[in-house]
Amino acid sequence: MGRTAFIFPGQGSQYIGMGKDFYEQIPVSREMFKLAGKASGLDMEALCFEQNDKINITEYTQIAMLAMEVAVLKAVEELGYRPDVTAGLSLGEYGALAASGAMEARDVFQVVRKRGLYMQEAVPTGGAMAAVLGLAASEIEKVCAQTEGIVSIANYNCPGQIVITGEAGAVARASKALGEAGAKRCVPLNVSGPFHSGLLKGAGERLGEALSCVEIREIKIPYLSNVTADYVTDKEQVKDLLVRQVACPVRWQQCIERMIEDGVDSFVEIGPGRTLSGFMRKINRDVRMINIEKVEDLEKFTRWGHKQRKE
Repeated sequence: MGRTAFIFPGQGSQYIGMGKDFYEQIPVSREMFKLAGKASGLDMEALCFEQNDKINITEYTQIAMLAMEVAVLKAVEELGYRPDVTAGLSLGEYGALAASGAMEARDVFQVVRKRGLYMQEAVPTGGAMAAVLGLAASEIEKVCAQTEGIVSIANYNCPGQIVITGEAGAVARASKALGEAGAKRCVPLNVSGPFHSGLLKGAGERLGEALSCVEIREIKIPYLSNVTADYVTDKEQVKDLLVRQVACPVRWQQCIERMIEDGVDSFVEIGPGRTLSGFMRKINRDVRMINIEKVEDLEKFTRWGHKQRKE
């Protein structure tokens, strides 16, 4: 029998109304939205369910996304399902932490509220990000290293899609050079800052201070770090890796490949959108994939889950 992973998306998939059906129909999910609101000091119902402009601002996006992800996770757990391993992309790693048992839900919400705020406040003027399509990672790394200014890889998403980050001028120069090197396209991203670049190191340091008073519990379900693309087995490593994650590249493709190498053949994307499912099609089409975003998806997952258990 194969193994199953729960995976959680990062910023970019958020939308008004995400998780509202879980809030209205599943008590444990409603409890998580309310806990997120209490822990963050924000009106989560207004932020997630009512028309507003805040949901696309990093300091609010992160807690809104996580509230929805944990709300869905708890609904799945209530059905009796647990993963063999878990991981999340950038912000999504906090959903994985909740699934792993390493952090209490309240602590996860409090930390992510501060993470979003610190990252928003640390954003320097003139930062940018761009998606590079159709060029090998090694070539992108080489071009970034040769480009004047601060520019580096932010996300190793999947084959043929890598995101670069840094100073706006450096990102523009690198994008031009990458096009000349054979990239199909370099698409500027509509983001508020150069996330996962060294320019946000200060935000990571502030996050470290916030984490200093958070209890990290024993890791019950293995999870992979974005920084190392490896399992975190020692709870003493957790805080340092979360601090480093703010300014380090997200090695998502490598995380997925590591899980598959270790026998994971079924992946459950928990949260809004199907971004991770899209990446998976480019990483490995042979694994099973399902997304849980709506209450109706729980029934599909239950049938899918029972099928997995019988195989």
